[in-house]
Amino acid sequence: MKKAFLQLHIAVLLAGFTGLLGELITLNEGLLVWYRLMIAAVTLWVLMWATGKLQRLPAKEALKICGIGFLSALHWVFFYASIKYGNVSIGLVCLSAVGFFSAILEPLLNRVPIKKTELILGLCSVFGIYLIFHFDAQYKLGIILGFISSFFAALFPILLKFSMKRTNMQTVLTWQMTGGFITLSMVMPLYLHLFPVTTLLPSLPDFLWLLVLAWLCSVVAFQFSMSALKKLSAFTVSLSYNLEPLYGILMAFVILKENKSLNNGFYLGFTIISLTLILHAVILKRNNRRKSDNIS
Repeated sequence: MKKAFLQLHIAVLLAGFTGLLGELITLNEGLLVWYRLMIAAVTLWVLMWATGKLQRLPAKEALKICGIGFLSALHWVFFYASIKYGNVSIGLVCLSAVGFFSAILEPLLNRVPIKKTELILGLCSVFGIYLIFHFDAQYKLGIILGFISSFFAALFPILLKFSMKRTNMQTVLTWQMTGGFITLSMVMPLYLHLFPVTTLLPSLPDFLWLLVLAWLCSVVAFQFSMSALKKLSAFTVSLSYNLEPLYGILMAFVILKENKSLNNGFYLGFTIISLTLILHAVILKRNNRRKSDNIS
């Protein structure tokens, strides 16, 4: 159990580190995500083929997961754009809007009633983001991009759940990364026309950071999460991932000294978002305990 908790928090820490890498890698957001997906997809195909964990998929199912992969690629593009036009802390704190979008999208797609408690908590997170937006005009574009990123971050996991009912997670992730890479490659000529760059190739430091991003923060983090899930409940895993923005923001404060460029509006909004996450965790834990009591 201790090993599972350690693996889980390493995975969450690596997830939080992705925001920092968005600042350290000098490529624009589109190329950054394109290289990340390419390296991750190739690595996963080799790993899953070698370990025999890759399942055969009907063409229709593979295409469906590839389409979802494009949505996840859009999430990453907007997430890193939020960091480029704002900063790491802004990009990460905007991820808290995922709860708001999930509270609306999941019931709509599953055709079930919206849970009022989740919607209210989601609105509290959005209010926290609004306070940052209101008090710090210089980060408005970064916040808007981060808000769009949160929409796609909420949408693609809901759609993936339907595929995971029929296919193992390793196969789904491999096709998701592959689909994201292929579909992003198709739109890259238009993207680069609209947002031209001086070079398409990453520098040596950028390439090394891209390897860290693709291997450690994607492939290794996923493997740690899967290993932890064998011992821990899905509730514990999902709850622990609420720490991702906190870990990332703390790293940005320590390494990039971003705390010096943020005003009181950020801290006020972040405090409200943090309290909302804590309240959400308490409610989830209480509901989970009630379900356990009812089953027993």
